[in-house]
Amino acid sequence: MTDKKYNVAVVGATGAVGETMLSILEQRDFPVGEVYALASSRSAGKRIQFKGKHIIVEDLESFDFSKVQIGLFSPGASVSAISCTTCS
Repeated sequence: MTDKKYNVAVVGATGAVGETMLSILEQRDFPVGEVYALASSRSAGKRIQFKGKHIIVEDLESFDFSKVQIGLFSPGASVSAISCTTCS
């Protein structure tokens, strides 16, 4: 058994899918070191709960993804639309 823990970013953490992803990480006792709840600037500053602790939601646009080993993504339609404009 390994004691390795992973820093996880959950993009869209305040939405239904993001909340479900966090819930599953908690239920399955996934080896999380730090969890970063990310969302649009509209939701930044909100607080969510993970493993009995409050986490402040951070702004997706300014987050440094070099802090994490795993990213789980489920942003809302408006965030996805912005991201896709840079894809073409």
